[in-house]
Amino acid sequence: MALDDVLLEGEEKMIKALEFLKTEFGGVRTGKASPDLVNNLTVVAYDSHMKLKEVAAVTTPDPRMVMIQPWDAGTVDAIRKAIEESKLGISPIIDGKIIRLPIPALSEERRNDLVKTIRKMAEEGRVALRAVRRIAIDEAKKLQKDGDITEDDLKDAEKEVQKLTDQYNGEIDKALESKEAELMKV
Repeated sequence: MALDDVLLEGEEKMIKALEFLKTEFGGVRTGKASPDLVNNLTVVAYDSHMKLKEVAAVTTPDPRMVMIQPWDAGTVDAIRKAIEESKLGISPIIDGKIIRLPIPALSEERRNDLVKTIRKMAEEGRVALRAVRRIAIDEAKKLQKDGDITEDDLKDAEKEVQKLTDQYNGEIDKALESKEAELMKV
């Protein structure tokens, strides 16, 4: 493996870690309705585990309501069960083959708890970035040990990997700041 491949692979993994974190942030309930709250819930339907977005259309007709319309009426109970077992803390309302999720306003205490939760998620994202950094540097050291690159190339690679790590840590900080502002907005 060439040094450029090591750096590209490291950056790709950092991008995936950032995207995963943003997806996780999307699942944290704020005071307003969003399809992201439920899109990634796992529903047991058709004898397999599927994402909710694969078995139903999810819309937000108003800022305080999420509406789920299953494509097959037989999956309504499975969707209801998945919502009730999730950590959303929202009780679904079944209306024929439509499921409605009223989104209550968040209390100040709940907002603070959610901020703590997203800060923990952000720290987990930073840990993932550091793990990618360590792996990339270890790969570069193997290349240097095998004689594929020089010691100067190794130092340059370490600087480049650190630069990428700092860049994606900054992206995590921006995403965290944005989500905190969204949570604290009344």
